[in-house]
Amino acid sequence: MNAMSTTLQVVSPVPTDIDIAHSVKPLHIAHIAKKLNLGHNHFDLYGKTKVLLPVIDELKGQKNGYYVVVGGITPTPLGEGKSTTTVGLCQALGAFLDKKVVTTLRQPSQGPTFGIKGGAAGGGYSQVIPMDEFNLHMTGDIHAITAANNLLAAAIDTRMFHESTQSDIALFNRLCPPNKKGYRTFNDLMYRRLKKLGITKVKPDDLNLEEVKRFARLDVDPETITWRRVMDVNDRFLRKITVGQGPDEKGMVRETGFDISVAFKFLYPLEASIEDKIEAIATSYGASGVKYSQQAEKQIKMYSKQGFSGLPICMAKTQYSFSDNPAAKGAPTGFVLPIRDVRASIGAGFIYPLVGTMSTMPGLPTRPCFYDIDLDAATGMVKGLS
Repeated sequence: MNAMSTTLQVVSPVPTDIDIAHSVKPLHIAHIAKKLNLGHNHFDLYGKTKVLLPVIDELKGQKNGYYVVVGGITPTPLGEGKSTTTVGLCQALGAFLDKKVVTTLRQPSQGPTFGIKGGAAGGGYSQVIPMDEFNLHMTGDIHAITAANNLLAAAIDTRMFHESTQSDIALFNRLCPPNKKGYRTFNDLMYRRLKKLGITKVKPDDLNLEEVKRFARLDVDPETITWRRVMDVNDRFLRKITVGQGPDEKGMVRETGFDISVAFKFLYPLEASIEDKIEAIATSYGASGVKYSQQAEKQIKMYSKQGFSGLPICMAKTQYSFSDNPAAKGAPTGFVLPIRDVRASIGAGFIYPLVGTMSTMPGLPTRPCFYDIDLDAATGMVKGLS
């Protein structure tokens, strides 16, 4: 038997996923690391473990293994998709072919875990354990990003709130406090800001009340401040920009841009019409055409008139088929894609057509998974995860 695997007692009928997970005693991560020829200096026991990047350099001289990627697939009605296939492949290579295998899965999203799909640990006898820790509170990058994002948002909101409750003079005193001799001075950065505000005075005490307010508040309306979170969408506006329009450029206007590295390519030119973009996506995935409802045509006309036709398209449709019919498995062709409605998320920067009976709200189904998730008060074990 492979020293990196344990033998399972398969029973029938197959128990629930959480019962299977609890029936197995997992190998200690240090034991697994040892079998992979990793020394104690190669990993940290942070969470379960974190393999350190320098190990790549130390093992550089060893023979390379094989890298197998399990791509996105449409799951079966019972839920066998990417995760279950990946774990099953790992078990086949490790437990049956006696290979050393390391499987990498992404951290599960809590929306599907508590919604209709369930967790992302695989299922049945092909799952990641402990599945409750993996699905609910894994210590990974998502938690770190969430914590950092929430801290920054709270810090900015708090700062804006407290500063908005202070008087202009109080803020001015904090920006330009008098020294021991009672004199105030501007620093170099403040002079640059004053110049942008059109204030030419060089002594803080020479500012009048209106100038003090503009300086202390940066002449910015707090209601207009937004935190742009979707850089991978918005950076396309940097690809083609115009420079040289400033008053000191002497008419040297020219076009330039930034080289933006992207992980995908649109199926259509962004300057195409909304209808052309929708039809380009539909036909690329097997449709023979697109049929729009009156509501969809009305919305397309409105968004085009408002100047939003240059936004990319995000199709809201069933995840079970390329068509609007969940029962049409595989890669169906020749179908007509019905567009029931067209909506826009202007702030995020995209337009999303609703295909067939697809609904967008509420975010959870009529009977979400969290109805079945509970805590056993006696053992402290989570029940009902799938």
